[in-house]
Amino acid sequence: MSQFNFSRRGLLKGGAALGAGLAMPTIFTSKARAAYLNEPTGDTVTLGFNVPQTGPYADEGLDELRAFQLAVEHLNGEGDGGMISTFSSQELKGEGILGKKVAYVSGDTQTKSDAARASAKSMIEKDGVLMISGGSSSGVAVAVQSLCQEAGIIFMAGLTHSNDTTGKDKKANGFRHFFNAYMSAAALAPVLKNNYGADRKVYHLTADYTWGWTQQESMQAATEAIGWETVNNVLTPLATTDFSSYIAPVLNSGADVLMLNHYGGNMVNSLTQSVQFGLRDKQVNGKNFEIVVPLYSELMAKGAGEAVKGVFGSSNWSWTLQDEGTKAFVKSFGTKYGFPPSQAAQTCYAQTLLYADAAARAGTFNPCGIAEALEGFEFDGLGNGPTLYRADDHQCFKDVMVVQGKQEPENEYDALEIVEVTPRAQVEYAPDHPMFAGGELGKCNSGA
Repeated sequence: MSQFNFSRRGLLKGGAALGAGLAMPTIFTSKARAAYLNEPTGDTVTLGFNVPQTGPYADEGLDELRAFQLAVEHLNGEGDGGMISTFSSQELKGEGILGKKVAYVSGDTQTKSDAARASAKSMIEKDGVLMISGGSSSGVAVAVQSLCQEAGIIFMAGLTHSNDTTGKDKKANGFRHFFNAYMSAAALAPVLKNNYGADRKVYHLTADYTWGWTQQESMQAATEAIGWETVNNVLTPLATTDFSSYIAPVLNSGADVLMLNHYGGNMVNSLTQSVQFGLRDKQVNGKNFEIVVPLYSELMAKGAGEAVKGVFGSSNWSWTLQDEGTKAFVKSFGTKYGFPPSQAAQTCYAQTLLYADAAARAGTFNPCGIAEALEGFEFDGLGNGPTLYRADDHQCFKDVMVVQGKQEPENEYDALEIVEVTPRAQVEYAPDHPMFAGGELGKCNSGA
C-alpha cells in the first residue's frame, strides 16, 4: 500500500454536487469559425473544468478539480508526468497538445443544472474552450452534455453514474469514462447473494433524480433476479440532510435489507443515521438486518467513518490497486496534495488525458476528428486495466470492483477494501438494452 503524509496541505476551497433538473436549450451567440468552433489561433489551447463547489457532492467536485490541475501540469511537461508514461497510446510527450500549451478555466455548477449550463456557456463563448469536463451529478452531466452537443464542443463527462448519460440522453459530442448503474448492479448482485442468501426483502431509499432512478431500477432488477423481494422504493430530494423520517418506516416494513441509492453527502447522512437508528443491530425475518450502498467512493466512506464497516458497494477505481498506472497517479497526486486520490479524481484525470491523446492521434482539435479518434478506442495503463470506448454509445467498458467497508482501517483514507474485481464481460450489455433505450447518439457537431 502506498504511504502518504496524510496532511491537509494542498486543499482547494469549495467543492460539491449538481442538481438534476434540465434547463431550456441555450442559444449561442459566439461567431462560428470556418472549420470548427473556438479553433485555437495562438500558442495555447483552453479546457473548461466545470465542477460542483457547493452542495451534497462538494468533496467529489473538489477532488475532481485537483485532478484536472494535475493533468494540465503533466500535459505541459511539469511534475513527474503521472500516467502519461503508463498510458498504452504513448502519443503524449508532455509538450502540451499538438504543440500548444494547455490552459484551463474552472466554473462552479452551484449544484444546479441551469447554473452548470450557464457556467459552461460562458466558458465556450467568453473563454473559447474546446472541451468541457467535470460534474459530480448525472443530472448536471446530462444537461451540460446536451449544451456541448448544441454548441459543437466535446464533453468528457466526469463523475456521472446514471444509465441515461450514455443511454437515452447520449450525445455524439459526449464521452463517459466512469461506469454506470447497470454495471454496479451486475457486479454487486452475485456478491450480495453469496453473502446474504437468496431470500431477502429490500427497502430502497432513492435520490430523486436521473442517477437515483436508474440506480434503483438497476439494483431492483438485479436483486429480484437472484430471488430478493422489493418491499418499497421511497424517493428522497437531493437537498435532504436529515433522513430520519425516511428511515423510521423501514423498521415496520418487513424488510431485512436497506438499499441506499444515495451518493456524496446524502449517503454519508443517510448511512450514518441508519446506523444511529440501530438498523444493523436488529434481526428481521430471522436474519441480521443489512445495509447496502450500491455506489461507493473513498470520500464518502471517509465521511461516514465507523458506519461503513462491513457495508458492500461498488466502485469505479481504487487508489490501492497495484497496476502501474494507478501507482503512478497515486504517487503524483499524493506528492502534490498529501493524500490519495478518489475515484472522481481518477476518472477526471483519465478523461483529460484521453481527450489530449485523441487530439494528438487525430492531428486536430476539431471535435469531430476527436470523436472519431475516441470511438472504438481500446487502451490500457490509466488505472482500470484494458478498456474500450464503445462507438455505439461512447461508454467505457472495463472491470468493476465490489468493495466493502473495512473493519480495521489503517487510517481515514483506508476505509474500503476490494472484495472482488468483476470481469468486464460480466457487466457488458447490448447498446439496445431496455435500460438504455430511447435516445439516438446522433451526429457530431463541430460548431461550424
